[in-house]
Amino acid sequence: MQDFRNLDVWNKAHKITLETYRLTESFPKSEVFGLSSQVRRAASSIPTNLAEGCGRTQPEFGRFVQIAFGSACEVEYQLLLARDIGFLPSQSYESINADVIEVKRMLNSLLKRIQRDAATAAGGGVVRRVPPRY
Repeated sequence: MQDFRNLDVWNKAHKITLETYRLTESFPKSEVFGLSSQVRRAASSIPTNLAEGCGRTQPEFGRFVQIAFGSACEVEYQLLLARDIGFLPSQSYESINADVIEVKRMLNSLLKRIQRDAATAAGGGVVRRVPPRY
């Protein structure tokens, strides 16, 4: 177990969540239960899953990192949609989108490290296939 606050990716994702809340304040009131709510939930899901995963076993943590990655993909699209329908200025979109892409890269690296560590622990870093017995 580890403290999620010590993860660089958690800190970056937390900042994206705060920025997402700030940016969606200017969305139309008609979107309070629509796109505004969706992008906020997806953004907060990234650091939330990392925090929850830190309290689990290493293989379980990997699954939570995968879920966080999926949420980052959702945020990436929802911000693009918000820009394209005129809710988000291009400059704001470009800035936060770059951060989302960086978090996705960081999550991918973290997941690879977890998988590599699991493979090493299971068999000295060598993945072996045992033929089935008939």
